[in-house]
Amino acid sequence: MYTEERAPSKRNFVKDVLALTSNHAVAYAVRSLDVDVIASYPITPQTTIVEKLAEFVANGELDAEFVNVESEHSALSVVLGASATGARTFTATSSQGFLLMHEVLHNVSGLRLPVVMAVPSRAVSAPISIHGDYSDLMTGKDVGWIVFICASAQEVYDTVLQLYAVAEDERVCLPAIVAYDGFLMSHTMERVEVYRDDLILEFAPKRVKRLLDPANPVTLGELALPEHYYRYKYSQLSALDGSREVIRSVFKSFYSYFGIEYDFVERFKTEDADFIIVVYGGASWGNAVEAVNITREKGLKTGALRIRVLRPFPIKEVVDTLKNVKGFSVVDRAISFGASTPGPVYADVVVSLAEYGLSIPSVCVIAGIGQKVMYVSDFVRVLEELVKGKEGVILL
Repeated sequence: MYTEERAPSKRNFVKDVLALTSNHAVAYAVRSLDVDVIASYPITPQTTIVEKLAEFVANGELDAEFVNVESEHSALSVVLGASATGARTFTATSSQGFLLMHEVLHNVSGLRLPVVMAVPSRAVSAPISIHGDYSDLMTGKDVGWIVFICASAQEVYDTVLQLYAVAEDERVCLPAIVAYDGFLMSHTMERVEVYRDDLILEFAPKRVKRLLDPANPVTLGELALPEHYYRYKYSQLSALDGSREVIRSVFKSFYSYFGIEYDFVERFKTEDADFIIVVYGGASWGNAVEAVNITREKGLKTGALRIRVLRPFPIKEVVDTLKNVKGFSVVDRAISFGASTPGPVYADVVVSLAEYGLSIPSVCVIAGIGQKVMYVSDFVRVLEELVKGKEGVILL
């Protein structure tokens, strides 16, 4: 989690300091961004996001159209249409709701619409589980959306601001997801600094292109024959790859406005580490940091790396961090059934290293499925197994 001191700022940017859950941190950020259209359907654990936004709209704190719909498929369809008319839009979902949106996820990214969505991640059925893991998010990581995964409520708040600045940039024009631990973060209160609305809108001014205009009618999502279809997809691929530079510039701008320096990844004691544990999300990161401290006290040169930007994947940052280690592990909170490895992010890391000709002993760890308790001692064990030369898969 980002706990370092803020850099000195030339402006007093903090409006208030509040105790917020990550869900409410999302809502406060969306309110300050002056979003025009919100559509949602309730599902645990995201419901308190849109409940708070409905409250903001009802009491006049946010001048937005709040659309109650009959399903998550409809929610994303509504913001798709609204975004195409030039509106700044927002929605949120989790678990089965995210799965029900899947068809429209492709539509939104294919139409290059800068919709922003929050996904407090949750296990998927069957059996039914209302608890947290990243099974839902991982089904949508490769559908053309920018995806950030956060580790604290402050980071969630900050990331929502950053994603609107990135998604609406004319060099990007792609949708974006802010994801974080369901329940463990979505319903846990933390200290959050809330910024001045004027500075937020200066940092992330509305820049949604109006594609649909009755005065100038056009067709969106038209039939594309083989000689044209691939061009759309290659353009989409290029935009997502190219978003890295825009994301990096937004991080720099955010630092100048609000004094926190963000990156694609977060590192902890990796400079001299021989063995590194790679994680994502809040609970895993907290455990990893503690495990590194414990193993360091035992004389082991360990470190931790957190993947903050999942898409576009931070290939260079991951490779630069891991290229000289003797071994690494990746803790995944989701399962890729039947794949060459059960860890979806582990696969990303291994492929990234292979692209640079690197083959490093590694362990794929599956943990926290259905919010099974993850103990610091589990992460200590993973690091100690790495030191012993363990390779393969560990199911915690």
